[in-house]
Amino acid sequence: MSAGKTLTPVEGIKARSDYLRGTIVASLADGATGTLAEDDTQLSKFHGFYQQDDRDIRAERARQKLEPAHSFMIRVRVPGGIATAEQWLEMDRLAREYGNPSIRLTTRQAFQFHGVIKHDLKPTIAAINASLLDTIAACGDVNRNVMCTPLAERSAIHAAACGVAAAISEHLTPNTSAYHEIWLDKERVAGGDVEPIYGATYLPRKFKIGVAIPPSNDVDIFSQDLGFIAIQKDGKLAGFNVTVGGGMGMHHGEAETYPRVADVIGFCTPEQVTAVAEHVVRLQRDHGDRSNRKHARLKYTIDDRGLDWFRAELQQRLGFELQAPAPYRFLSRGDEFGWTKDQLGKLHLTLFVPQGRVIDNGEQKMLSALAAIAKVHEGTFRLTANQNVIISDVAANRKRSIERLLQSHGIAPTQTLSPLRQQALACVALPTCALAMAEAERYLPDLTTKIEALLEEHKLLDESISLRITGCPNGCARPYLAEIGLVGKAPGQYSLFLGGDGLGIRLNQLTHENVNEAEILDILEQHFSAFAAGRAPGQAFGDFVAGAL
Repeated sequence: MSAGKTLTPVEGIKARSDYLRGTIVASLADGATGTLAEDDTQLSKFHGFYQQDDRDIRAERARQKLEPAHSFMIRVRVPGGIATAEQWLEMDRLAREYGNPSIRLTTRQAFQFHGVIKHDLKPTIAAINASLLDTIAACGDVNRNVMCTPLAERSAIHAAACGVAAAISEHLTPNTSAYHEIWLDKERVAGGDVEPIYGATYLPRKFKIGVAIPPSNDVDIFSQDLGFIAIQKDGKLAGFNVTVGGGMGMHHGEAETYPRVADVIGFCTPEQVTAVAEHVVRLQRDHGDRSNRKHARLKYTIDDRGLDWFRAELQQRLGFELQAPAPYRFLSRGDEFGWTKDQLGKLHLTLFVPQGRVIDNGEQKMLSALAAIAKVHEGTFRLTANQNVIISDVAANRKRSIERLLQSHGIAPTQTLSPLRQQALACVALPTCALAMAEAERYLPDLTTKIEALLEEHKLLDESISLRITGCPNGCARPYLAEIGLVGKAPGQYSLFLGGDGLGIRLNQLTHENVNEAEILDILEQHFSAFAAGRAPGQAFGDFVAGAL
């Protein structure tokens, strides 16, 4: 795709990096600044962290002739979103010792720490690795954290699918020993590095994979570059429908960039999954656009060359043909809050985490509550794609003790929340994300309250409606698959997207640009009024609006 074209500067940085080493060691040792060298800020993403600064105080620091208040966001890969109690306790310790202190749960079922200063990067990453988690490939032009429905049918199918997600993650982890040398003080491997899947310059852009288990589409499978939809037969995992070409990112005012939902291209057996994943990645490595990072995702490779070309090229590389897709049906996308029981009698408690931020906030001390539970919990913690947490694998005789621990920290085990609030998602945005144009996480609670008031006025408060907001058009909270999507354009100004479906299958549409809160609420009030008066029985809000657009 990039033959004869000028490669982007990032491609040069990767090529010169000696398999992601760059000058990161020297940058870490430079005590005169809180930043890394410019090239190293790009390479650091492959090691799982981003350089940021506090934009709330940037202007004041500039006035005082100080450099920005730099810190780093560290992202921890958690394949399938499953962590042990011991790992949760270590995440809690690191958040308190090096973070702000809070644990951010991402929409890709990962942990994030914010506010880590340069001096603390190495001990934090080393401790994460010691907990048997890691940050390698949590960011950068590689495959990111592999998602999987955290509970789904609560059966052997779930266990098998999570095993597939873990296998894909392991298979696609970069092979370079740079991570272990820089962060874990390991010796360089003799004979040099080889990246058999990625090559010396890795992928043209980030790559995302998800595993969904119908009837739940909580991982938003059609937003992924590569997806696997589990197909059951006679109570067993028969295989997976393969989806390709999803992606949420776009750029305001640039029609050549756009969100896209994935296409289903065939079916593979469980034994074929890692081969399919590897060769899709290799195909994108070889044909993705390295001359324009805005055009470098798999969705553009497919649209430029055609889905038939992609399928044929993939099957030639695989050495076998994908079978015809199997029938499946999605019925839900949100989390099921409260206690549920699996087929073995174990209990699972899904807790609502406001804006995905695990923090001690006033009387509600969620960070401390979950740490207290982790000290006595014999099961696991599972992160959902909706930024919530599941206290999982609880024996029936431990249920009451967990409820007491939550209540003693001001957390209700089951909360009465509107469906709108339960499903709402937001990215971190301001003050730390360098790409943010407007508020998201900090703004979501107030915005939700105001929209709830409109819904109540029209007797729609119990209606399940998805709301998602991001501070920029990159789409980290997948706003283009929401019934109501807000994408930041400037402080207090958003693009409004309406008409997505409730199952994450259909994109919404841009209806208004550069609207403020008052305008957003007025537009929504008109749609709510029309919906309440004219909807068909059982019709969802997004479907009603889409029909009117």
